[in-house]
Amino acid sequence: MRRLDRRRAIRFVDLATGEGSCPMDRADLLARFHASEDGVLLSGAAAFAAMWRAIPVLRPFGLAARNRRVLAALEWLYVRFLRLRPSLQALVRRHDRARSRA
Repeated sequence: MRRLDRRRAIRFVDLATGEGSCPMDRADLLARFHASEDGVLLSGAAAFAAMWRAIPVLRPFGLAARNRRVLAALEWLYVRFLRLRPSLQALVRRHDRARSRA
């Protein structure tokens, strides 16, 4: 996403490092993707949609997500992804370890 944000419209904050200010509980912030748009803190699919709206090439997807049904479908998908994320992360770690041994 950072490469697509050529206008530098997005300020990325890595909460895993412990730096930056946390408007909420740090564990809650790390559990889901969050973004602030026009002073409103968004979470999950709504946060991704806000980020997409800031990147010109992805803006149509972000605008489509303003439709409540589209956003609900994206949130449904995001929640399912969160359930798979630990397994995907473990798979990537195993793959990385195998590559580093080769």
